[in-house]
Amino acid sequence: MKRLAIDVRPGDYSVVRLAGDAPVPAELFTPADSALVSVTRTPHELSVICPAGREPGGGVIERGWRLLSVRGPLEFTLTGVISALASELAAAGVALFSLSTFDTDHILVRGDELDLAVRAFRDSGHEVALPG
Repeated sequence: MKRLAIDVRPGDYSVVRLAGDAPVPAELFTPADSALVSVTRTPHELSVICPAGREPGGGVIERGWRLLSVRGPLEFTLTGVISALASELAAAGVALFSLSTFDTDHILVRGDELDLAVRAFRDSGHEVALPG
Protein backbone atom coordinates (compact mmCIF):
# COMPACT_ATOMS: atom_id res chain seq x y z
CA MET A 1 0.00 0.00 0.00
CA LYS A 2 1.31 3.41 -0.88
CA ARG A 3 1.81 6.00 1.80
CA LEU A 4 -1.41 7.83 2.55
CA ALA A 5 -2.09 11.26 4.02
CA ILE A 6 -4.65 10.98 6.82
CA ASP A 7 -6.32 13.91 8.54
CA VAL A 8 -7.68 13.58 12.08
CA ARG A 9 -10.84 15.68 12.09
CA PRO A 10 -11.67 17.84 15.10
CA GLY A 11 -14.39 16.92 17.57
CA ASP A 12 -16.22 13.79 18.58
CA TYR A 13 -18.68 11.87 16.43
CA SER A 14 -21.60 9.60 17.19
CA VAL A 15 -23.00 6.59 15.37
CA VAL A 16 -26.78 6.29 15.66
CA ARG A 17 -29.08 3.39 14.78
CA LEU A 18 -32.68 4.31 13.98
CA ALA A 19 -35.54 2.09 12.85
CA GLY A 20 -35.50 1.12 9.18
CA ASP A 21 -38.63 3.17 8.51
CA ALA A 22 -37.43 6.27 10.38
CA PRO A 23 -37.39 9.52 8.39
CA VAL A 24 -34.03 10.86 7.31
CA PRO A 25 -33.11 13.59 9.83
CA ALA A 26 -33.07 16.59 7.47
CA GLU A 27 -31.76 18.92 10.20
CA LEU A 28 -28.35 17.24 9.90
CA PHE A 29 -27.93 18.51 6.38
CA THR A 30 -27.89 22.23 7.02
CA PRO A 31 -24.50 23.58 5.97
CA ALA A 32 -23.75 24.84 9.50
CA ASP A 33 -20.19 23.56 9.41
CA SER A 34 -17.91 21.33 7.40
CA ALA A 35 -18.42 18.26 9.58
CA LEU A 36 -19.07 14.87 8.03
CA VAL A 37 -22.64 13.57 8.14
CA SER A 38 -23.55 10.19 6.67
CA VAL A 39 -26.92 8.46 6.45
CA THR A 40 -27.36 4.90 5.22
CA ARG A 41 -30.64 3.05 5.00
CA THR A 42 -31.13 -0.72 4.82
CA PRO A 43 -34.41 -2.59 5.15
CA HIS A 44 -33.62 -3.02 8.87
CA GLU A 45 -32.07 0.26 9.99
CA LEU A 46 -31.20 3.85 9.30
CA SER A 47 -27.60 4.46 10.37
CA VAL A 48 -26.39 8.00 11.01
CA ILE A 49 -22.87 9.25 11.58
CA CYS A 50 -22.81 12.83 12.81
CA PRO A 51 -20.95 15.25 15.06
CA ALA A 52 -21.54 14.72 18.77
CA GLY A 53 -24.40 16.83 20.06
CA ARG A 54 -26.31 16.70 16.77
CA GLU A 55 -27.66 13.14 17.15
CA PRO A 56 -31.28 12.57 16.08
CA GLY A 57 -33.55 11.33 18.86
CA GLY A 58 -35.27 7.98 19.06
CA GLY A 59 -32.33 5.74 18.36
CA VAL A 60 -29.47 3.84 19.89
CA ILE A 61 -26.48 6.18 20.16
CA GLU A 62 -22.82 5.13 20.30
CA ARG A 63 -20.84 8.19 21.37
CA GLY A 64 -17.15 8.95 21.60
CA TRP A 65 -15.84 8.28 18.10
CA ARG A 66 -13.09 10.24 16.34
CA LEU A 67 -12.93 10.69 12.58
CA LEU A 68 -9.86 10.14 10.42
CA SER A 69 -10.13 10.94 6.70
CA VAL A 70 -7.79 9.82 3.95
CA ARG A 71 -6.81 12.90 2.01
CA GLY A 72 -8.35 12.52 -1.42
CA PRO A 73 -9.66 12.35 -3.94
CA LEU A 74 -8.79 8.70 -4.40
CA GLU A 75 -9.07 7.00 -7.77
CA PHE A 76 -11.76 4.31 -8.03
CA THR A 77 -9.09 1.97 -9.39
CA LEU A 78 -7.05 2.24 -6.19
CA THR A 79 -7.55 -1.00 -4.27
CA GLY A 80 -6.94 -2.10 -0.71
CA VAL A 81 -7.09 1.24 1.10
CA ILE A 82 -9.62 0.21 3.75
CA SER A 83 -8.12 -3.28 3.93
CA ALA A 84 -4.64 -1.90 4.63
CA LEU A 85 -5.84 0.64 7.19
CA ALA A 86 -8.03 -1.97 8.90
CA SER A 87 -5.11 -4.42 9.06
CA GLU A 88 -2.83 -1.78 10.57
CA LEU A 89 -5.43 -0.92 13.21
CA ALA A 90 -6.20 -4.58 13.92
CA ALA A 91 -2.50 -5.24 14.55
CA ALA A 92 -2.59 -2.39 17.10
CA GLY A 93 -5.79 -3.75 18.72
CA VAL A 94 -7.92 -0.81 17.57
CA ALA A 95 -11.51 -1.37 16.43
CA LEU A 96 -12.86 0.73 13.58
CA PHE A 97 -16.00 1.84 11.81
CA SER A 98 -15.40 2.69 8.15
CA LEU A 99 -17.26 4.46 5.40
CA SER A 100 -16.45 5.65 1.93
CA THR A 101 -17.58 8.60 -0.12
CA PHE A 102 -17.14 9.41 -3.80
CA ASP A 103 -13.80 11.14 -3.10
CA THR A 104 -12.22 9.23 -0.25
CA ASP A 105 -12.36 6.82 2.68
CA HIS A 106 -13.03 7.58 6.34
CA ILE A 107 -12.29 5.64 9.52
CA LEU A 108 -13.86 6.20 12.93
CA VAL A 109 -12.08 4.95 16.04
CA ARG A 110 -13.02 5.23 19.69
CA GLY A 111 -11.71 8.46 21.17
CA ASP A 112 -9.72 6.64 23.83
CA GLU A 113 -7.93 4.70 21.06
CA LEU A 114 -7.11 7.68 18.85
CA ASP A 115 -3.47 7.88 19.98
CA LEU A 116 -3.01 4.16 19.26
CA ALA A 117 -4.54 4.59 15.80
CA VAL A 118 -2.33 7.57 14.97
CA ARG A 119 0.75 5.68 16.11
CA ALA A 120 -0.22 2.58 14.09
CA PHE A 121 -0.68 4.64 10.94
CA ARG A 122 2.56 6.58 11.42
CA ASP A 123 4.47 3.36 12.18
CA SER A 124 3.11 1.99 8.88
CA GLY A 125 4.54 4.98 7.01
CA HIS A 126 1.43 7.13 6.61
CA GLU A 127 1.40 10.86 7.19
CA VAL A 128 -1.12 11.76 9.92
CA ALA A 129 -2.12 15.39 10.49
CA LEU A 130 -3.75 16.33 13.79
CA PRO A 131 -6.33 19.12 13.98
CA GLY A 132 -4.85 22.57 14.45
